[in-house]
Amino acid sequence: MSVQPTYSSRRILLPVKPWFIALTLGAALFLNLVPYGQLPGVPDWVALVLAFWCVREPLRVGMGTAFVLGLVLDVAYASAMGQHALAYVLLAFTAASLSRRVLWFPLMQQALHILPLLLATQAVMVGARLLGGADFPGWSYFLGSLSATLLWYPLNFLLLLPQYQPVEKDENRPI
Repeated sequence: MSVQPTYSSRRILLPVKPWFIALTLGAALFLNLVPYGQLPGVPDWVALVLAFWCVREPLRVGMGTAFVLGLVLDVAYASAMGQHALAYVLLAFTAASLSRRVLWFPLMQQALHILPLLLATQAVMVGARLLGGADFPGWSYFLGSLSATLLWYPLNFLLLLPQYQPVEKDENRPI
């Protein structure tokens, strides 16, 4: 009895380039810094992309990257120092710990695994704000995790696109 992969594509992925990881994390940082106002449901782009890379490449993107990105956002938002850093480090640790498990599932079930991670990240940030004396932002604050979960499926294809090998077979390559 052989084990068949649960995903529909059987294409072999090329190794990810480190500059592409940095580019996507930089783009997520830029999207976080765009002033949306008080719109509920806007995802935390850095948390989403960080969770993606911690699941896909846990040896390249980890808690150090999460800590630096968190400190950058803490300074940019003028929030309590370490609020984002703590939340992102916990996210990176948990996502890297669960990466082998999450990758066994199809994309929709992967998104269901990522939802509690993103909710916990936002809960840690709210907890740090509340300890600092801020007001509770309301339950609509947590809609960002739901919208980020819905974006897991297209984000997967978008971020894996440069790694796909060409469909046509090259006769000079053994694979």
